[in-house]
Amino acid sequence: MTRISALGLDVGRKRIGVAGCDGTGLIATGLETIERRSFAEDVARLRKLVEARRATVLVVGMPYKLDGEVGAQARQVQRFAERLGAALNLPVEYVDERLTSYAAEELIHAEGRSPSHNKALIDRKAAAIILQQWLDGRSPTQT
Repeated sequence: MTRISALGLDVGRKRIGVAGCDGTGLIATGLETIERRSFAEDVARLRKLVEARRATVLVVGMPYKLDGEVGAQARQVQRFAERLGAALNLPVEYVDERLTSYAAEELIHAEGRSPSHNKALIDRKAAAIILQQWLDGRSPTQT
């Protein structure tokens, strides 16, 4: 079995939720939430995570519109992800992230916490959902 090391990213205007997976590629877990400052600072923080986890791919949630179209927000995320992939010298793969923040909020509710007081946690959980969708979508021959 080939070791899998991917980072899942939920890219927002204020924060980036980051998730990682176990080496088997079965389980995604939220790692941290990065408060966005500048592109250079975002890259520096993500570079540390890439190096520490030996990540070989970035899995980025694409915020498609509910009708499946690529809107302004999705284009903005795609531009950021392409620049990030180039800066980190890593391939970027995209996952439809529609409703992942809602699913993350539901998980937080189930834990007995308030989503309105845990925005950074929502971002981490959304990143884990994005990465888990990507992991689940991989065929057994790819692992």
